Amino acid sequence: MRENKVVCRELDCGNPVSVSRGHLIEDGRGGVRLLRCSGDESSIRQCDIRRGRPGFCDGEYYHHVTCSESVRLVNGAGLCSGRVEVKSNQSWASVCEADFDRQDAEVVCRELGCGAPAALQGGLYGEGEGQTWDKEFQCKGKESLLLDCDTSDRKHNTCLPGNAVGLTCSEPDDVRLVGGGSRCAGGVEWYDQGEWRTVGTLSDAKAVAAVVCRQMGCGSTVSVLPGNTTRGIRVSCSGSESLLRECRRMHDLLPGLTVICSDLLVQPDIFLTDPMGGVSRGHQGPEMFRGYNFTITCSTQPHYPGGSFLLTFTGSNRTQTQPAVNHSAAFLFPAADDSHQGNYICVYDNYVFSHNFSSESELLSLTITASPLPAFIIRHVVVLLILLTSIITSYLYYKPTRRQKRVNRVSSMDLYVNAMEMVSLSSRSEAGPGEERAAQGTE
Repeated sequence: MRENKVVCRELDCGNPVSVSRGHLIEDGRGGVRLLRCSGDESSIRQCDIRRGRPGFCDGEYYHHVTCSESVRLVNGAGLCSGRVEVKSNQSWASVCEADFDRQDAEVVCRELGCGAPAALQGGLYGEGEGQTWDKEFQCKGKESLLLDCDTSDRKHNTCLPGNAVGLTCSEPDDVRLVGGGSRCAGGVEWYDQGEWRTVGTLSDAKAVAAVVCRQMGCGSTVSVLPGNTTRGIRVSCSGSESLLRECRRMHDLLPGLTVICSDLLVQPDIFLTDPMGGVSRGHQGPEMFRGYNFTITCSTQPHYPGGSFLLTFTGSNRTQTQPAVNHSAAFLFPAADDSHQGNYICVYDNYVFSHNFSSESELLSLTITASPLPAFIIRHVVVLLILLTSIITSYLYYKPTRRQKRVNRVSSMDLYVNAMEMVSLSSRSEAGPGEERAAQGTE
């Protein structure tokens, strides 16, 4: 919340890390209600303040703010980006890029309640006007506070201009949308004091939704619907905040709200396949041989049923549309030629939550090249190879059969000759000598 940022600045305690609440127990304690802070004030007194009667403070709760105390990020777009400064001897000092690495950055992002480090660079958020930190951090990456890390003397005596380290942490993963079938639609929940809690609001629901969609990286707000009956913490935003925790939070409970963001549909995938092996990978993307058929397939995650895919071709005004079947669609091209060369994009359209949504895939750049051999020659060669394989297989199968028949035929002839000789010898043995001589004479 913006007033927490002002409080930490006024106390010279870095950036706000967390906010909690507590009951007012002591009688006679006075309280004030902060109606409006821009976040740029140097003192809480510069905010719009309404003083309460003794014993009353915004629903009998007081705010407890925890500041980072020893480290802060300045000149950034929000609480999770800026030039790294460390508190030393009651003053803030910039840190030289050579004395700060990614493990140190992980500790700082964690200490400030932000996500993982996203960018680390000298001079990214300008130069500090004061002194420079004179130690080199040696964090292991698991420490809770930067000042818990070991330090050593600097290897360099001076920090050259442009080397004051700037750090960008990813946004904290403390907001989510649940029950909408997508990470960009659903009831708003905020991770607060160790648990996920429903977020509620009154007249500024659109402003709260704008901040939620922005923090989630889900585009802009499409609609805001009444949420479930669960009552949650009240949040009030101007709509310009980058994080929900920069908004003003009150501890009275209100019904939740459901937010639908514009980037509801995830980015579809696009890829090219072919059954004849005519595609190869070139420097600019896939390359297809002329004369080969190919297929461009569009697909998406199974978040919502139905929808359709539109395949656009930037080389001309041609488009093709197919319904999404099992969350995908295949576009067949029978024979590649030069007219197919160009850029293709899949556009997934669906009607969800009474609104039309669409999402585009990455660009698929296709190049048509000459085949090493004409396609019809390759097809004929493939057919001839298939026929030759069939002939060889048949020959190897029938050759032993013919050989066996020839062997059987020879064996039968030998048996027949032997049988005839045995009959002849038997007849001679039964005949007399004269008959034998007569038989020989006749022969």
